[in-house]
Amino acid sequence: MTVEQRSFEPGTDVLIRKVDSHLAAVRAGLAGAELELAERLAAVLRELVVSTAQSSAADRGQVRAAVHYFVLRRESRGRLLSVRSLAAAQRVVNKVVLQLGRPDLLVEARRERPAREPAVPTADVGVG
Repeated sequence: MTVEQRSFEPGTDVLIRKVDSHLAAVRAGLAGAELELAERLAAVLRELVVSTAQSSAADRGQVRAAVHYFVLRRESRGRLLSVRSLAAAQRVVNKVVLQLGRPDLLVEARRERPAREPAVPTADVGVG
């Protein structure tokens, strides 16, 4: 029997398990852009948990708060996280990412359809 050794701090396993179990729960009810957003948030949270394991208590506390915000389903009407809650979690995660100096982990919103091209003003040309 092989035992996997992890180099995480005791609290990191718990936080990563919370993120993973919540993501597994929302996968059943989300699709498309919402599911992509949930998966990106989960990936960023996992990275933050691991990368701040040896950081200050304040930094770890910010990450822990972001994880709890992601996994708690306050705004949902049923078992699954609503789109609005995912957007709120995205704002919280991005705020923590910036406060920790990790802009490379920002979770940007992706649109399902391409944005419209900006209108180009036409100049009035007089024929004379």
